[in-house]
Amino acid sequence: MMFPYFYIYDYSYLVYILPGLILAFYAQAKISSAYEKYNKIGSSTNLSGAEVAREILDRNGLNYVKINLVDGKLSDHYDPRDKTLNLSRDVYYKNSIASVSIAAHEVGHAIQDSVEYVPLRIRGALVPLANLGTQVSFFLIILGFFFSVFFTKLGVALFFFAVLFQIVTLPVEFNASNRAKKELAKGIITEEDLTGTKEVLNAAALTYVASTIVAIGQFLRLLSIFGRRD
Repeated sequence: MMFPYFYIYDYSYLVYILPGLILAFYAQAKISSAYEKYNKIGSSTNLSGAEVAREILDRNGLNYVKINLVDGKLSDHYDPRDKTLNLSRDVYYKNSIASVSIAAHEVGHAIQDSVEYVPLRIRGALVPLANLGTQVSFFLIILGFFFSVFFTKLGVALFFFAVLFQIVTLPVEFNASNRAKKELAKGIITEEDLTGTKEVLNAAALTYVASTIVAIGQFLRLLSIFGRRD
């Protein structure tokens, strides 16, 4: 997508965008390092990620949640629409610390769904507007240069929902990780393994923090740029 010259090269890029991007690169390196390290270290349990997930699900009365094998690396997710836990091949089959940790984290989302965890419900409600904001906001902003400032304001307003989605995602992910640690500590893995679990899940959490900071930075930059042009 083409952006106005001043949007790309405006000095505010250094203030609002660059710090978040630096953190994002660091967070990505951190999660990659933690995953590669603990994907090579077997957990104290002889169970695979899928088996650990099934045990935690059943323990919490979620026998109806189906576990599926999906393509891709780190493509693991819980889908509240059809109540399925979707695990990538390594996470599904391996019994590494990384695999059981990620599987338990996704179960954390299933537990959130079952207890109607409020931030998860809010995030779900924001999905349509957040997707719309991500897809069309900058197009509308550029359209505003040629037609009416109304389109610019509409684009900025829609982008706000994408930012809000990122903000609400933080408590959802942190809570899922905390639930995973507590469930794994109930006799599934040892205290020594739990150290690795914390490293993997904390690194993953940092990526969400970085994404949120980048999104907030983009929004503040838009306000800064277009506020000066009112």
